[in-house]
Amino acid sequence: MRAYRSRISLGTKDREELIGEYIIRYDATVRGAASYFGISKSTVHKDVSVKLRETNNELFCRVKAVLEKNKAERHIRGGEATRRKYEMKRELTEKHDCAEG
Repeated sequence: MRAYRSRISLGTKDREELIGEYIIRYDATVRGAASYFGISKSTVHKDVSVKLRETNNELFCRVKAVLEKNKAERHIRGGEATRRKYEMKRELTEKHDCAEG
């Protein structure tokens, strides 16, 4: 479910601040925030790396720290996904082999 629609009035909060707060609260990735708000990854990145720096530098620094941590952990998450993929394939193969035997 997408929580953000561009036609909805945001009141006093700008989109970049909403995205920044979301990233901090949920330790979200750019991809996760883009999916949640229904916008592109490029838009999220520009909002939090350019616009947020201009409008709320303190929030920008906190978001930057989360995104840098996520980037540093990216290879770990990718490795976990690959491990789960091959584990699932192995389990399916074992079930198939047992059904034949």
